[in-house]
Amino acid sequence: MSNPISSSRFEEEEQEANKVTQFQEEDQKAKTSQRYMLLLVINYFCLFLGSVSSSLLSKFYFIHKGSSRWVSTWVQSAGFPLLLFPIYLPYYLFKCTERKPFNRFTPRILMLSVLIGLMLGLNNLLFSWGNSYLPVSTSSLLLSSQLVFNLILSVIIVKQRITFQNLNCVMLLTLSSVLLALGSSHDRPQGLTTAKYFIGFFSTVGAGLLFALYLPVMEKIYKNVYCYQMVMEMQLVMEIAATALATVGMASDGGFAEMKRESEYVFDGGEKWYWITVFTNVFTWQLCFMGTAGMVFLTSSLTGGICMTALLAMNVLGGVLVYGDEFGGVKVVSTLLCGWGFCSYVYGMHLKMKDDKEKEKVKENESKNLETLEMVDAANNV
Repeated sequence: MSNPISSSRFEEEEQEANKVTQFQEEDQKAKTSQRYMLLLVINYFCLFLGSVSSSLLSKFYFIHKGSSRWVSTWVQSAGFPLLLFPIYLPYYLFKCTERKPFNRFTPRILMLSVLIGLMLGLNNLLFSWGNSYLPVSTSSLLLSSQLVFNLILSVIIVKQRITFQNLNCVMLLTLSSVLLALGSSHDRPQGLTTAKYFIGFFSTVGAGLLFALYLPVMEKIYKNVYCYQMVMEMQLVMEIAATALATVGMASDGGFAEMKRESEYVFDGGEKWYWITVFTNVFTWQLCFMGTAGMVFLTSSLTGGICMTALLAMNVLGGVLVYGDEFGGVKVVSTLLCGWGFCSYVYGMHLKMKDDKEKEKVKENESKNLETLEMVDAANNV
């Protein structure tokens, strides 16, 4: 028979522990809000640098006769060890958080991360298949459609409110990508068969749909995540799962021995530049996905999709500057439309944040006035 006194004491200790945990969560949320702008800028920078650099390096790989779709898939997630830095350094080195890494990382979160990671790995594979077959023009056109899918799925999954700013931005960026595709119509590779064209077509559409689904699903999950470190922990598990899928595919296609053969006998830039290209691409892709995850957590899935689509124009400019690609009138108009749409969305976000701050101040003033009235009433009653 249990002792009622010890049982009561145990319940009190459990309640006290829950209060401490709740305080730690609230404290972490407060710290996150204080560092919000810094984290936002860092993730914007990671997304920009990662997206543009990975695009240029992928183009460099294919220009010099690299052709392995599994290598292209593997490099997109193999940089997951880099995520250990934002996970462990804030606690052990910088001492800027009281939460230990993977604290309160439940089995449910682990399972969700693994499942979404496998979906991300499939998305990477479809993207690689499409990229290996389709010309730049068609690929850009099809990938731009993911923004429309993203808006629709965001409305369904996370109840995203459609405003003039986000609808205007989606329309401008989609039009920009269509013009970009039309301006690159001469990039169609020679000898592209009808069968390969349709494989690339449906692979790219599938990649766009999966990524459009991935963003709002992650936003819904992140609503139950209270700190940036846990976002990176989930990202680490997802990238491990995606890398495991790509590694199995590579093993069935010859594994790393095939990479060695390609570096020695196929890649015309030389073995040294082959490995530099591969491992630099591993780093840049990780920056891109880390920036995407941070953007979804700090803002919304639609904002992440808009930023990714807006960077298509930046990739074109990167190709002009680095590889001397032609930059005709259609591409100029496309870039201007892209900049216009993105700036209008950022301005809309700024107005919304300003309005939210004003509402918070009004609520604080109302609560202070209410407390003052209560104190006055209490004094009068005495």
